[in-house]
Formats: sequence, C-alpha cells, structure tokens
Amino acid sequence: MTRPRVVVAGLGDSGVLTAIKLARHADVVGVSAKPGLLSGQELGMRISRPQDWARYNWIPFHRFRGLDHVRTVHGTLTGLDRAARKVFVETAAGGTVAEPYDALVISTGVSNGFWRQPHLQSADEITTELGAAHQRLGSARSVIVIGGGAAAVSSAANLAKAWPDKRVDLYFPSERALVHHHPRVWQQISRQLTGLGVGLHAGHRAVLPDGFACDEITDAPVQWSTGQPAASADAVLWAIGRVSPNTQWLPPELLDEHGFVRVTPELRVPGAPGVFAVGDVAATDPLRSSARNRADGLLAHNIRAHFGGKPLRAYRPASRRWGSVLGPQGDGLEVFTPKGQAFRFPGWSIDRVLMPWIVWRGFYRGVRSDSSRRT
Repeated sequence: MTRPRVVVAGLGDSGVLTAIKLARHADVVGVSAKPGLLSGQELGMRISRPQDWARYNWIPFHRFRGLDHVRTVHGTLTGLDRAARKVFVETAAGGTVAEPYDALVISTGVSNGFWRQPHLQSADEITTELGAAHQRLGSARSVIVIGGGAAAVSSAANLAKAWPDKRVDLYFPSERALVHHHPRVWQQISRQLTGLGVGLHAGHRAVLPDGFACDEITDAPVQWSTGQPAASADAVLWAIGRVSPNTQWLPPELLDEHGFVRVTPELRVPGAPGVFAVGDVAATDPLRSSARNRADGLLAHNIRAHFGGKPLRAYRPASRRWGSVLGPQGDGLEVFTPKGQAFRFPGWSIDRVLMPWIVWRGFYRGVRSDSSRRT
C-alpha cells in the first residue's frame, strides 16, 4: 500500500516536531529557508551568549534522528496550487520545484525583529548574523530595550547579566510587562530585573519611525507617543512584538484580516482540503498559542485520522502564556505555570537531564552530537 505524502512547509520548532511525528506514518518532505532548526526562542540568551544559545537552538537537520526519513528541501516557498495539490519552492541551488502532497502542513511562522526573518540563509550566514548582533550590543555602553513581552524582558535581563557595567533600560507601554502571563510572573521577574540594575519604565509607547520594520538595532533617540521626553542610548533593541506572518506565498482567501492562516479547531484550513496549519502562523486564538502548547502532537494525530477517515480532535488553547521567561541561566532554568507558579531546574540538570533527555530525546526523538554527519 502506498504511503501518503505530507509536505511540511516551514521547519521551525512546530514544523520539525510535526515532521518527526509523521515520519513513521507517511513520506514526509520538509521545506525550509534555513539549513537547520533556527529557533526564534530565547532572544535574551541569543544576543548575550550566542554560542550557548546556538547549542540549544541552532541545530542542522542532519543531527535530528527523527528526520532521518524526512527529505528536506532548502528553499523559499513561492506558491500553492490547491487543485493540483502542489507547493512551489525556489531552491537554494537555483530553479523552482513543485512538491506534490496528500496533506500539507503550513508552519512557516512569523517575522519579528532581526532574529526571526524568512529569507534564505546558509549556515555561515546564520553564524555571522548571530555574532554581529552580539558584538553590536556588547560594544554599547548603554542599551534601551523596547517592549513588554518575554523577548524584551529576557533581553534586558540577559544583557544586564552578561555586562554588569552596561546601563540597560526596559520601556514598556502598560503598567506592567508580561501582560499575557499571570500577574505573579511579572511580580517575580520585575524584582530580578531591579536586582540586576535594569531601569524599568512603565507607560512608555514608542513612536515608530516612518517605514521602520523593527528589524534592526538603532541608535537614534526614541520618541514616545505617551508624552515623556525622548530617551537615548548607544543601542536600541526593538522587541515590541510587531509580528508579520510568513504567508506571502499563500492565496489570500486562506488568510484572516491580519494575514494569518485561518483554521478550524482541528487545525484544518477551511477551503483547502488536506491542508492544515500550526504554530505562530495559525490563527487558532488571540495568542496563537499552538506554537507553545505541543499542538504538533495533536496535529500529527489529526493528519493520520484524516488519512484513515477517523474523527479529528480539537485544539484547546491556553488562556495565558507560560514557560520560561529569562531562559537558561548559570543557576538553573525558572519555568512558570499558567497560574504563575514557578519551579526551577537546577543549573547542573540543564546539560545533563533537561536538554539531552527531556528535550532532545523526549521531544525530538534523539539529537546527534555537533560533530556528527548523517550516514
């Protein structure tokens, strides 16, 4: 019996996990603009300790044992033919190929700042980009971080830890940051930020320069629409959560008014038989939480059920953000529950238990050492 063919469009965190779970049940093809998993998570660690960040978050595809039977295509998605059930890819080698599918998973994510961009990159270009942002911020005597989400808060904390002599200020528009987390989370994190010497400035909403996409580190004074005097620093990091879905290759009728992919509770795309969506690109709920709540497992189940003519399960989104805020630190990893309760993985356990056993083996079904090559 011929195995069904699944194309996973986008191999970020959600796409890789979905492809791994489907590889035992279908012929899977993954399409990615990067030659490996380049996570958009843990911005603070990425800019302050890029080598440590890369060990956990920049992993070439050949290292994933679960992708051994997945064919990966390095290229940029350019179109979808729903009638013919094909996606079109402009490959890194040049030229355009058509990839047919029985089921299509749209997991192309979003663009956000300089750290989450959909353009085609090589491994060397990614490594250079990681170092450039680190050097730019490291050479600044003062840094302003703008934004109230986890990326901004983590950036401010990690910069202050990495360079204690640097002046770091965090500006956010509401009375508190982390408004999508339980209030207890900000109570605890704000105390840590103050202890690190980070200046906290509530009620500041930045004026965005005309045409500015928030995708670069700037040094011009920041103006505030909320009436405060302008603020200046050697470097300004914009982490305001101004995301843009990577859906330019899709027909507009599959998208909502903001450009995200419309989905049913079962993660199907209405009007596109055999097409599903997951992750930040999928309009599941206001927080688009399927990227962080293990919806990849439910989606893999639903695609198998789709092929078998069985009932599909509904995704139930979380009402609050949860998880780590500051990322791994020398003394451990602090993780928050949706109710704002904190628990900590001790520092020794991150490289001995958490990453090798829980994440790499449990979630990703095995990750080879950095020096390995697929045979």
